Amino acid sequence: MAFKHISIDDFKTLSREKSITLIDIRDPQSFAAGHIEDAIHISDQNVADFIAQADLDKPLVVCCYHGNSSQGAADYFHHQGFEETYSLDGGYTDWALQIS
Repeated sequence: MAFKHISIDDFKTLSREKSITLIDIRDPQSFAAGHIEDAIHISDQNVADFIAQADLDKPLVVCCYHGNSSQGAADYFHHQGFEETYSLDGGYTDWALQIS
């Protein structure tokens, strides 16, 4: 099985019910300007270290700008051994709209 899509509401529920890992793959400036609480910024420079140190059994949610790039990233992380991977539908843009 590959990655799954997850809505913002389902993400909120999942994060309340389970210990998850949330990563944000947007550029450093966008991440610094705002991100979902507890998100880890992942870039080409730290992705190998992240994978080496991550708990592959924890659900992994990938966030990008609009939920497009996160799909390819979620698939990539699934193939790196993460058991349960999700792409956050709507990305940070929709998240920010819902919390404002």
